[in-house]
Amino acid sequence: MPKQTLEEILKHYPLVKDRELISRAFEFAKSAHQGQKRFSGEDYIIHPTRTALILSHLKLDARTIAAGLLHDVLDDTIITPEEMEKEFGKEITFLVKSVSRLGKLRLSKQNLEIGPIEKRLKRPIDMEIENLRRMFFAMAEDIRVIIIKLADRVHNMETLRFIPEEKQKRFALETMEIFAPLANRLGIKTLKTKLENQAFPYLYPKEYVWLRDQVKEKHEEGRKYLEKTKAILEKILKKEKINFVKIQGRLKSYYSLYRKLLRHEMNLDTIHDLLAIRIVVPDIKSCYETLGVIHKYWQPIPGKIKDYIAFPKPNGYQSLHTTVFCEQGKIVEIQIRTPEMHETAEHGVCAHWAKKEGIDLRRWKESFAWVRELADWQKDNPAGSQYLEELKIDFFKNRILLFTPKGDVIDLPENATPIDFAYAIHSEIGNHAVGTKINGRIAPLSSQLKNGDVVEILLDKNRKPSRDWLKFAKTNLAKSHIKKQTEFNVFVSLKEKFFPKWQAKPSARETLRPTLFKPIPKKQTVIIGGKTEVAFFLAKCCKPKPNEEISAYLTKNKGAAIHLQNCQNLKRLKSRFPEKILEARWQ
Repeated sequence: MPKQTLEEILKHYPLVKDRELISRAFEFAKSAHQGQKRFSGEDYIIHPTRTALILSHLKLDARTIAAGLLHDVLDDTIITPEEMEKEFGKEITFLVKSVSRLGKLRLSKQNLEIGPIEKRLKRPIDMEIENLRRMFFAMAEDIRVIIIKLADRVHNMETLRFIPEEKQKRFALETMEIFAPLANRLGIKTLKTKLENQAFPYLYPKEYVWLRDQVKEKHEEGRKYLEKTKAILEKILKKEKINFVKIQGRLKSYYSLYRKLLRHEMNLDTIHDLLAIRIVVPDIKSCYETLGVIHKYWQPIPGKIKDYIAFPKPNGYQSLHTTVFCEQGKIVEIQIRTPEMHETAEHGVCAHWAKKEGIDLRRWKESFAWVRELADWQKDNPAGSQYLEELKIDFFKNRILLFTPKGDVIDLPENATPIDFAYAIHSEIGNHAVGTKINGRIAPLSSQLKNGDVVEILLDKNRKPSRDWLKFAKTNLAKSHIKKQTEFNVFVSLKEKFFPKWQAKPSARETLRPTLFKPIPKKQTVIIGGKTEVAFFLAKCCKPKPNEEISAYLTKNKGAAIHLQNCQNLKRLKSRFPEKILEARWQ
């Protein structure tokens, strides 16, 4: 079987040098894994071979296929990185080592409780920040590392039934919460759909069985209906002299359908894209001509026409969508795209390997703002676990494209507000925002933005951010700036109130500044009023220790005195000078 799979892989690679490299990697991996078995009882070599086959269907370069064949060698055999590098060079060894690092990704124990699907969809689970960081670093360096890991996960999920039951849940959770969203962000729809549908029965077996039973009959009818409708559509397009490359039918996947049902009170009759037809035409001009022909013969549903050609999705997806009352009055979604758009829709970033060997990763990262923002977030928040939830909201949910009045495109998560838009442009725009115009109409800063909105931010140089903005800000970037600015404003007002001589005597101010504001080196930092720049000392009366609950008392010229919250001296100070008490916590 592995030999047959290898032959299937090699069909995609006509060049002799590519075939030789892939065959050599196969033999090396087969020898290294000799005698090893999977939980299924199969020879271990079947797993890396199937992983490489998935990668070959994505039309990746030969070096990536070789790395897919070798991806478990360093973890599961006695082969060393030096031996691998000697045999296959630095690039392939780097890919294998990076995939190995991603293999350390694990869910924390507290996240193994699944809970109802409705709550899980609203609030994604927290992941170990260290493991996510490894994944992000790999993505920033070479996207192929992530794609190899996705292919590896697809085959592991195909054989999940063979592993111990307690591990099945962890694998399924990681798949649904981390790997499927990553495939989606890279635009690889084929892998995203597979991963979601593979994990769904393990995470929610009752919901899966219910849905399967509900749609079994509909799916059977749907397949027959799509075949008949495709034949009718072919005749229509030929009659109207529209050239087409191919016409495909599609039934909505189980997990995607269940998520949509949750938003429609579990009523299947309200789902308008259960059936879909995809038409691939030679060029963009033909896309719009085809749309006109379809509307000539079948009545479109108002509000269900979407132009993703003029307004592509952030992951590069382009297509025309329309939902129509089709034959026998059935509602069908029709997608129209070119062959290039189809390749990108199915394979995302991998589509670029179909045109040339390799990809300009710098150009790719520049084209997709979310990759740049992810790297910036990592750089600015080296210990930023407190922002993890916002990060997942920012980067693992659907995105919308918005426009400035000048036509610049801003990429934000769904349900973002004008305050998120303002901070996405520049921090000073956000800090001085007083209102907004959406599509030319005045609107509150808390308004939810929709794909394609033109947004103008109204400014006042005297305006400062309000903590109330945190109630409707959606992005980590906006929340971070609002918190920083509001906490700083509070601290400045306290400084001006209790140290007026700083304003009157510049020389005195300069003398005191190092004492009060220069960080004092300590093994453990205390965050005071949201800031780490405030000098502090530990009160001798209660001698607070790391991880104990504390508060800060702002002294006149020594910085902040750190007391235990139950310290009697602090309580007396609080009753006399409540305005000098600041929130504090150990970092």
